Amino acid sequence: MRFSYKQRCIRCKKNNVLVTSGNKYPICYDCQKDELKGVVKDKEMKKLFSIPEEFYKESAFLRSIKINYLKYGKLTEKQIEYFKKAVQDMKAKQV
Repeated sequence: MRFSYKQRCIRCKKNNVLVTSGNKYPICYDCQKDELKGVVKDKEMKKLFSIPEEFYKESAFLRSIKINYLKYGKLTEKQIEYFKKAVQDMKAKQV
């Protein structure tokens, strides 16, 4: 069972971030915005990451996957699978 609560961002100490039991270091979207900016050259990955900005604002998981791709240049099959699943879940919540 996962608990969630709000805690201040560890970088800026201004914004509140929704924290779950698996997230030890809550960082807000504003602090990670610069890390998310980068050029994605692979067409398949460009399509994968072309989701609404609101999704990145809401989900630290989606932000971390994109940052890891920009940093290391590749993702595992599981990372891609769970990224797609998280995006599908968020789209389902919007409807």
